[in-house]
Amino acid sequence: MAQTCNAKPGDLIAITHLLYKHWVVYIGGDEVVHFGKGGGGSSGSFGSSCSSGRGIVKREKFTKVDGYPDGHVNNLLDEKYVARDPSIIVKEACAMVGPLPKYDVAGYNCEHFATEMRYGKAESRQVRNATIVATAGYTAGTLAAAAGTGAALAVGAPVIVAGCVVGGVVALCGAAMGFDDLLS
Repeated sequence: MAQTCNAKPGDLIAITHLLYKHWVVYIGGDEVVHFGKGGGGSSGSFGSSCSSGRGIVKREKFTKVDGYPDGHVNNLLDEKYVARDPSIIVKEACAMVGPLPKYDVAGYNCEHFATEMRYGKAESRQVRNATIVATAGYTAGTLAAAAGTGAALAVGAPVIVAGCVVGGVVALCGAAMGFDDLLS
């Protein structure tokens, strides 16, 4: 069987959805381990990703993950951290399968889980970049209001964020929709 996305055991795979990326850890044999919000729903994000609640770690064939085949290897923090040995990544990811007490889109999501498995450090660039964009949008809105143009911004007037012109509301969602790669 062909390798999934040219992935090797221990690689992270990012699956692009409309407003976010779902992160999985490739463990070999076309299988992945990934984390999401528990409580039913489809595989992949396991339902709504914009909330908190109980979490669950699943091990399954990559073809069963919501968003397959739109995934690609993205070991996003390799320049920042040394990846752990692939056998340790796979062993620890598999040991995590089952319920986890908490899923929190901002505090511990699928990207936090995946980076913790690969690097031993839980980080989410999506959350970091969404915070940067939201802060920039808030700051621009505050400045616009101070200048008497707050109403125009509220209805979607353009805002410049990291060199990109985006609509006011879009600025708050921009990091999740792909601006994360521009801001990284």
